[in-house]
Amino acid sequence: MENEILRIEMIPGIGAKIVSMQYKPTGREWLLDAGTRKLNLPAYGSPFGQADMSGWDECFPTVDPCYADERRQVLLPDHGEVWPLPWEASVSCGEDAVTCTVEGVALPYRLSRTLSFTAHDALRMDYRAENCGSEPLPFLWVPHPQFAVPEPTDIVLPPSVQEVICVFGGLTQTVGCSYPWAEVSRVTEGQTGDGRKIYVPGIHQEGWCGLVGQNSGDWLWMKTDPALVPYLGIWIDEGLGNDRNAIALEPSIGYFDRLDRARYNGTAQMVMPGESWEWSITVLLGTGIRCRPDSR
Repeated sequence: MENEILRIEMIPGIGAKIVSMQYKPTGREWLLDAGTRKLNLPAYGSPFGQADMSGWDECFPTVDPCYADERRQVLLPDHGEVWPLPWEASVSCGEDAVTCTVEGVALPYRLSRTLSFTAHDALRMDYRAENCGSEPLPFLWVPHPQFAVPEPTDIVLPPSVQEVICVFGGLTQTVGCSYPWAEVSRVTEGQTGDGRKIYVPGIHQEGWCGLVGQNSGDWLWMKTDPALVPYLGIWIDEGLGNDRNAIALEPSIGYFDRLDRARYNGTAQMVMPGESWEWSITVLLGTGIRCRPDSR
């Protein structure tokens, strides 16, 4: 997909992975490429870290492996089950939109994502999860865009966010502990071998986050409706899992990364038989002077 400002590349046959998100005026490529790794369709249930570790993947209906049911009969794989599945793609005539759809393996659902340009600098992603079964369907959804870090990069959150909570500590943080946001909000291109996953505590009321390159002035904003996508996680990889640094901004449905935990704490989304749940993300790209995404 392409307009005068943005160029998006996506592979429906490999989890509907978005492999390129380019801001054409500066040539800035925001998504990390596969590098020396092969960009092939992984085997269902394979570990995420053994795949290409690039681009934008969808994690549904869990991130961490877990059982989907209380009887512990339905096991969900690492990073969910839709990223290593082929999706069907269709182009909407006259609407300049591409829709990709996939059906669940362990659970009876249909997940779809529609990409469209809503402005010259804005990519909108509309999601729909349908329950195709006869029992209530719980799910957790987390996008996993591995944004490249070619320069010192600030992760920008609303001023109301003063601290974050660690859910994966890596080498330097401790799970369950809170950290001042100002102390952990910048990532450089130098690899330390570390990695961490943090969440904004509770509901992320403002619904936006972003990245700003300190040398180039290039920026990326993501915004969601907090009534539909209430939580925000951030994955920072400085060489723990990837050969180049990456930041994943992850507006989320469900709190934290395991479906069974989200069901227990009441944050998983539940869809009744024959019904569906819809939500969206808008990604804005630019450089230089920027306005906060809540003013758009």
